[in-house]
Amino acid sequence: MIIRCDNCSVSLQLDESKIPSGKFSVRCPRCQNLLRVDKGASAVDQLAENKAAPVGAESPDFKAKEQDLEINSALKSLLSALTVNQKSAAINDDEEEKPRRILLCLGSRQDETARLLAKAGYKVYVAQTPAQANERLREGKTELLIFSPDFAPDLGGAAIIQQRANAMYSSERRRLFLISLEDQSTTMNAQDAFLRNLNLVVNTADLPQLPLILQRALGDYNDLYHYFNNAAGLQAL
Repeated sequence: MIIRCDNCSVSLQLDESKIPSGKFSVRCPRCQNLLRVDKGASAVDQLAENKAAPVGAESPDFKAKEQDLEINSALKSLLSALTVNQKSAAINDDEEEKPRRILLCLGSRQDETARLLAKAGYKVYVAQTPAQANERLREGKTELLIFSPDFAPDLGGAAIIQQRANAMYSSERRRLFLISLEDQSTTMNAQDAFLRNLNLVVNTADLPQLPLILQRALGDYNDLYHYFNNAAGLQAL
């Protein structure tokens, strides 16, 4: 029997004669993630469970903004190639207008947050399980992730999200802006976020101001990595 870890994606081959019938748990030898396996489920069933998180909500003008960004990026590359010892023409690169994809791994606040962010211009993906979140992150286009302690609790959802972030290489971790939405912590507490390997903490009481909070936090983050991103040829988040 072959299974795949929904945290680090390694494939594991289990000896059919040594595994119990029905549902059981096994720990991934690479990342120590606890996997819950159903022996009775077919390979097709497992693939269906591991599908990428679907789109939950999307701003009406998201595609237009995304196309504008792609055109601007292409123009800047062309100008850079054609311009020698001259200052290239200015192209609007306002980070507030950049179309962004965001993955939600939430419990009770899922629908409210999805509507709020879609209205603010985000393309929102909604994961129901850690496996769906992992598949969407594997795509490489989702740079923001919001999770909460009540995300898929029976599957260890929040712990798996945090574990995946902790296991990332630094270059990969810099390209994921990780936000925890919770009831107890103080919004934008930088020390709390740093100690927990997060980029941002938001208290649920401040949820109505989430788009504004994200705009400010992402602006500060992009300013911090401005020269690094330029040197590495990377776009700001």
